[in-house]
Order: sequence, then C-alpha cells, then structure tokens
Amino acid sequence: MAEKVLIIGSGPAGLTAAIYAARADLSPVMIEGMQRGGQLMLTTEVENYPGFPDGIMGPELMEGMRKQAERFGTRIVSSDVTKVDFSEQPFKAWVGADEYESDAVIVSTGASARWLGIPGEERLRGYGVSACATCDGFFFRDRNLAIVGGGDSAMEEALFLTKFASKVTIVHRRDEFRASKIMAQRAIDHPKIEVLWDTTVDEVLGDDLVTGIKVTSVKTGASSELPVEGLFLAIGHDPNTKIFQGQVDLDPAGYIVTDPGTTTTSVPGVFAAGDVVDHYYQQAVTAAGMGCRAAIDAEHWLDRVGP
Repeated sequence: MAEKVLIIGSGPAGLTAAIYAARADLSPVMIEGMQRGGQLMLTTEVENYPGFPDGIMGPELMEGMRKQAERFGTRIVSSDVTKVDFSEQPFKAWVGADEYESDAVIVSTGASARWLGIPGEERLRGYGVSACATCDGFFFRDRNLAIVGGGDSAMEEALFLTKFASKVTIVHRRDEFRASKIMAQRAIDHPKIEVLWDTTVDEVLGDDLVTGIKVTSVKTGASSELPVEGLFLAIGHDPNTKIFQGQVDLDPAGYIVTDPGTTTTSVPGVFAAGDVVDHYYQQAVTAAGMGCRAAIDAEHWLDRVGP
C-alpha cells in the first residue's frame, strides 16, 4: 500500500514539511539521508532563527525539529534515496533494494556549498571557515576576514561582512571579477575591502580557530601567509538534484523549477522546498517556510485529486 506523503531530505524544509504533514494526518515517511539535518548540522551557532534570543547550536535546532516531526507521527528512515520514478502514480523511490511508494512526494534535498578542498578547511569548518556570511558574519566583529570568490554573491557577502569586520580581503584567482560591474565597483571602492588579484588560497591555518590563510600568486608562484581570523567561501552551491534529473524540470544550474508562488513542480503531486529550489535566500527560516507551504500544497492536492 502506498504512503500518502514521502519526504526526501531532512533539513529545515523537509522537517517543517514533516511536522505540517503529520499534523494534517498524512502519516508522512521521511527518508532523511545519511547527512541528516542538512547544512545546519555543519553550523556551530545560529543567532538569526526566530524564537531563540540567545542563539542555538545548528545541530541542536535540527534535532529539536526532528523530535517534533517524530512526535506527530513522522516515520524517519536514515538512508539515502538512490533512485526515483515519478513517471506515474504511485510515485516510487528506492533506498538500495527497498522500494517506497507514495501518492505525493516532497523533495527537500537542499544544496551543498562548494568548498576549496584545501588543508585545514574541513577541520576548521564552523571554527572560522564558513560558506554563509549572512549566517556567521555577526560573530566576526572587529576582525580581519578573507572571502574567496568573484561573482555577485561574493561581492554581496564581502560588503555584508564590512558591517562587522575591521577589514575584508577578497581573494580572487583571476585579474577581474565575474560580478556585474556595479557590484564589483561597489566592493572595490569600499574603504574596508582590499582585493588580492590572481591569487589562490592553498591552506587554512590554525589549530582550534582560524589564524590565517596561505595564499599563492598565480603569476609568480610566490606563497605568503595572510593573517585573518575568518575565511568565507562564496564560490557557489550545487543543488542535490542528481537523482531527479529527467524526473522533474530543472533549471540550467540544476535547481528544481516550481510554479511561481507555489512549491508545485512539473510533475503534479511532486513538490519541492528549500535550497533545492531557492538559490537566492538560502536561509534556514526561508527553507522552513517553504517546507510548510509544500506540506499544505501536498495536502490540498491530495484532497483535490489524490491518487
């Protein structure tokens, strides 16, 4: 017998969808993935999520959402979906050899920040290395920071960091930015921002916290150490949509396309929420809001047309 709702992914979008779907008596099954809780599991302290005036640790916030979803009756499977078939109802998803069928599906697999893959980066992630200035910039008041990237998002994040930092160094491997001229000029003209052109970051330095980065000139090959207390990466995200290729419409960057103002995908009965759709805001609170919408959209769709 098919489940009413299958939720794939367990970040703020998926868990909020599970809470709403469970409270609507849809008995959701969530396949949370091996990386349960999404990107917030890699975040130390969250200070901008409403309701926590003193802040909360990312993993603690996700664990609370997970317990809330379970309390209302969500069944959680701690594995990764390996294949899906949305060509007909009931929709199918596989975890290895195990097959799940459902009348409706909510996809909330999120997006993964791109990392440099250099020594010290993973070890100091959350301890001075971050891929989200909006999330973590507040913790770096009056400090020297570096940011890697050359697109509009890198310029926006560098400018945002100037609200807190004493100095922001943009490290870029080319001799010009990919960003729009107006955004690039705004960053270049800012008194707190300095640009290291034709430069790569090769190592993050520090034992327990970031104390600096090792940089190398692309032109001369000369290496030096730059003393900074935080390294922010703004080199993009990759949506976790590989298994959905050919199943639902994706945009050129691989994000799931939804009808404007809804969470409805190109396949009726399949909904999507969170960073797997949203490549602009990418915040826990916006993902949670979209998860709420996806559960309500799924409930209304099942009431209207059903299996």
